[in-house]
Amino acid sequence: MTQPQRPPSPVRHVHRRRTLRRTVYHVLGGEGHDDPMVKLVDFLLIALIVLNVVAVVLESIEDLSYAHGPVFHAFDLASVAIFSIEYLLRIWTAPETDDPRFRHPLWGRLRFLMSPMAVIDLLAVLPFYLGMFVSLDLRAIRVLRVLRVFKLGRYSMAISVMVAVARQEARAIGAVLFVMMVIIVLSSSLMYLFEHRMQPHVFKDIPTSMWWSVVTLTTLGYGDMVPITLWGRILGGLTAILGVGMIALPAGVLASGFSEQMRIRREEYREAVEKALEDGALDRGERRVLEETRRMLQLSEDEAAFVLEQAVKGAHACPHCGKSLHQRVGEDH
Repeated sequence: MTQPQRPPSPVRHVHRRRTLRRTVYHVLGGEGHDDPMVKLVDFLLIALIVLNVVAVVLESIEDLSYAHGPVFHAFDLASVAIFSIEYLLRIWTAPETDDPRFRHPLWGRLRFLMSPMAVIDLLAVLPFYLGMFVSLDLRAIRVLRVLRVFKLGRYSMAISVMVAVARQEARAIGAVLFVMMVIIVLSSSLMYLFEHRMQPHVFKDIPTSMWWSVVTLTTLGYGDMVPITLWGRILGGLTAILGVGMIALPAGVLASGFSEQMRIRREEYREAVEKALEDGALDRGERRVLEETRRMLQLSEDEAAFVLEQAVKGAHACPHCGKSLHQRVGEDH
């Protein structure tokens, strides 16, 4: 059975001398997103990513591309320049992270280049630079700019949680995909056997029949490949019925994994709250640490408040003043 993946444990930021590199690391969101300047930078980058995706969509309209081609090109140049600078700055500031894997000036940066978000940042600008040195279809290069939408993963809590769920349930998802692949191969082979003689141009080979199998298993039914023999129709009906259950399996696995991941994160936050309440009160520094922990664990403010309330109610009276911790925390706030 797959063991649930626990989110990274809260780490207190070690106080370091505020250098230029540390300042840039902070502005890029390396120490949290509470600072107004960090929030402004986040907002501008998110807006630029969204505008790039909109530009790719609008540029695919031939009339708009012809009429405003220079505008689209200038916007793309400006975007590539900004994303390239951001990418280089993130590489430069990688040793400032709390993760010891990235601390080394050389090897740490090389490891950072292999991290998922660094790869996504590279893919956001790579098509532009490839077009300068390699002869490629310019239309394909323009469409590849839509990859920049994946940069939103750095700012989206939902995406980070889903990535953790996918890692946690990787074996279960892999098992479901393997079973689906077996069913696709088996059903397409049988359909080829039943229908090839009657429809040699439709079910002309097993790879072509696999398209029918995929469409039927997913219950789409485009109607471009339809069995006409008795055994072919029986197989088609069984495949469609089987597909209803097979498609539901990955959704169930992901839903279960998501629920388990959120339970683990709430438990992590509860442990942090109980540790902070060991002295009977929450001071300003402890509340700040709890807020950082909440953000890192991707919990909403309502969830965190509920966990805090339950932890306070379950605690004993304050050993210093005799008041309940619920009163004491309320007075501190």
